[in-house]
Amino acid sequence: MRRKPKVPPAPLPQRDGVDPVRLRLPPGGPWTTVRDHLVDRLPAAGPGTIDAMLRERRIVGTDGPVAPDAPFVPGAFVWFHRDLPDEVPVPFSLDVLHHDENLVVVDKPHFLATTPRGSHVAETALARLRRDLRIPELSPAHRLDRLTAGLAMFVVRPEHRRAYQMLFQERRVRKEYRAVAPFAPGLVLPCTVRSRIVKERGVIAAREVPGPPNSESRIELAERRGGLGRYRLLPLTGRTHQLRLHMSSLGVPLLGDPVYPVVTDPAPDDFGRPLQLLADVVEFTDPVTGEFRRFESRRTLQAWSSYEDWAGGGAGGRSGP
Repeated sequence: MRRKPKVPPAPLPQRDGVDPVRLRLPPGGPWTTVRDHLVDRLPAAGPGTIDAMLRERRIVGTDGPVAPDAPFVPGAFVWFHRDLPDEVPVPFSLDVLHHDENLVVVDKPHFLATTPRGSHVAETALARLRRDLRIPELSPAHRLDRLTAGLAMFVVRPEHRRAYQMLFQERRVRKEYRAVAPFAPGLVLPCTVRSRIVKERGVIAAREVPGPPNSESRIELAERRGGLGRYRLLPLTGRTHQLRLHMSSLGVPLLGDPVYPVVTDPAPDDFGRPLQLLADVVEFTDPVTGEFRRFESRRTLQAWSSYEDWAGGGAGGRSGP
């Protein structure tokens, strides 16, 4: 079995809690210099930007800044900081519920991405925590959708990262979610939804397709108020948008969902319609200490606590996180 090459530590520090970009040069190709390869590999940047970054010594290899005429070396690593996008600040607190030598558990607000991705880089939970707690090595144990509020877990020590991440990958974490959606008199609950979900890169919405199920969710109705219901959701698997898609397929899409059943395009600074989904409880046996852990969110879903406002406007009700 071919072993992956060991990745050397980044020679550049984090900036605003964000790691530098790391690129590994391919094992071969027509390029004479590193510059030639980067121009081909990063067409959006353009040759002028690449040349300026090289002149300003902003592209760094294991031996220091890469010279403008540095030869192409197959398999070599280079690092650089990309220009951060203009981001709309998410004006809600990221509350730390637990912090010890191994774990940081937070109560994430709606609209805040968990980790840097796409147009959300510095305005993410990971970047905020690295800056505020001064833990540059902090890493996510799992992912929580940007629009979903509630519990997110981060690993303090790099040597423990895999142990905690495997908890989620191997489904050894019990998770509960709360949600608010329309009440459907004809829907028999509790029920278990199983389906095959596919999520294509570059397509915002996942979809259900024929084939063996790869997702499973238990849906329970906790309480009813007029035309709205408060639901308890227990995912047995962790597919992208699984709970949102399963609720929509049952005919009770979550309030405030801009993707299911119909994709809309809210403005980046529109924080008035939070997705009514909350990661409420996580339970697991700690793989490092062996102790049982249980964490509960302190957040509420605004469509339930401000029922009159949301009930009057149906799924289009307005509220902040």
